[in-house]
Amino acid sequence: MTSFEQLADYRRQVAEMYAAVRAGGSTAVETSHRFRATRDALFRNHPQSALSPEAREKFSGLRYFDYDPAYRFVLPIDTNVEPQTLEVELEADGLVRLRRFGRVHFALNGQTVSLSLYWIMGYGGGIFLPFRDATNIHETYGGGRYLLDTIKGADMGQADGQIVVDFNYAYNPSCAYDERWVCPLAPVENRLAVRIEAGEKTYQGDYP
Repeated sequence: MTSFEQLADYRRQVAEMYAAVRAGGSTAVETSHRFRATRDALFRNHPQSALSPEAREKFSGLRYFDYDPAYRFVLPIDTNVEPQTLEVELEADGLVRLRRFGRVHFALNGQTVSLSLYWIMGYGGGIFLPFRDATNIHETYGGGRYLLDTIKGADMGQADGQIVVDFNYAYNPSCAYDERWVCPLAPVENRLAVRIEAGEKTYQGDYP
């Protein structure tokens, strides 16, 4: 296959992973374990893996916090926000424009916190939700993690007309695995002072 066909196949498999989570059919813990095993297989075997070929050869699996239902939320989107547009210059992709279209509010460890939701401007578009928290650097990737990137299939869906925000599926951007990647990271407004002990931990490979 050409690299374009490979990438289309990778995106298709990612979308299928998230579709399986939305479909349920087993316990939340079993669903998360199945998701993580499938993701490990993609990282290990797929030519479009974020890992370099050398890293794939010795890859032993990604590391995660244990599944915790306390980090899963079904939230209304607060659209009473200023629709600011952020511009991020990426080396390979050029200028990426992210438009704030809403916020979600939730409580963790006795604190009420909020995260902004962004719409990726351009053909097709998609919801993008990056964040940072107090686990960064030591336990999770220093640049923060992603929760949603629907343009690439990372979509937890909706329930009762509200958006599903499940930090157990928080994952590292590609730049956490190899320095050849350049990724948009969480803006200041999405940097949380609380600890999010859920989702993917730091990658323990040669990089970073």
